[in-house]
Amino acid sequence: MMVSPPYVESVPIEKDDGMIRVGGTRVTLQTLVYAFRRGDTPEQMGDSFPVLRLADVYAVIAYYLNHLDEIEAYMREQEAWADAVRRENEARFPSEGLRARLLARMEEKRRKSVN
Repeated sequence: MMVSPPYVESVPIEKDDGMIRVGGTRVTLQTLVYAFRRGDTPEQMGDSFPVLRLADVYAVIAYYLNHLDEIEAYMREQEAWADAVRRENEARFPSEGLRARLLARMEEKRRKSVN
């Protein structure tokens, strides 16, 4: 009797514009990993992201656990990129005095609407 090999399910992740996304959705791998680290169960993640199939959440978490070094390195790269973008935006759009500018703008609009 010939035994067929077990069925192998592929991991539902794909790289899109440098980001790894889950199950053909906009949900990122980092989002699920952060939720897992926070202690969320796969069921809770599925409730938080109904666009994901529960089986896909389990598959991604299993993949993460089986490839910790690779995924941790990817996440460090993503965090460094996000920090660089944040610093660039802060340099381009300084928040210093922002509250005062916004309050002055609101006061100006209020004065114009009264007159």
